[in-house]
Amino acid sequence: MTTIIAGSFRQQDAAQSAVADLVAAGFAVDQTAKFFVNPPGQHDRYPIGGDEDESPGTEHAAEGSAAGAAVGSGVGVAVGLATLPVLGPAAPIAAAGVGAYVGSLYGALGNTDDKKSNETQDEFEERHHREQTRKSGMLVAVCASAVAQQKSAIRVLREHGATDLERAEGNIIAGDWTDFDPLAPLNPVAG
Repeated sequence: MTTIIAGSFRQQDAAQSAVADLVAAGFAVDQTAKFFVNPPGQHDRYPIGGDEDESPGTEHAAEGSAAGAAVGSGVGVAVGLATLPVLGPAAPIAAAGVGAYVGSLYGALGNTDDKKSNETQDEFEERHHREQTRKSGMLVAVCASAVAQQKSAIRVLREHGATDLERAEGNIIAGDWTDFDPLAPLNPVAG
């Protein structure tokens, strides 16, 4: 693995121009990569699509759903029994079903949270800032093992308008960043 310097571009022409100038600055063409990064949630890491097997913050939704369904069906039965003389014998059953549905929905939604259970609001905001993900767009990456190469790559990418400049570790083989992880948090380049 080697150090990789990468930057995002909105336009493919700017990305292509940056690659040409990186090669002109002495970087090997097979040690540069240019590719499109899909928007978050669209990396198809799972057979049914998406990036994660479970949506963040839904760890306790099933428990809330079960509790809500129990409470809701109980309330529904009580309402159904109260309306029995008006709506007939099916009222308790129908009201229990509606109550269970509404209760499970309310319970599940009440137990979703993007915050980890033992995390304060400040810790939550700091974690989200640290875990900044890549934006969709063209990404240009180049292997730059020496500090002087890294500075040169950063300068060239900035001159072409790259945003979200980052430093990563990985392998670029024949122009392909083989171990690129679109979900890995950014390691922004300082300055």
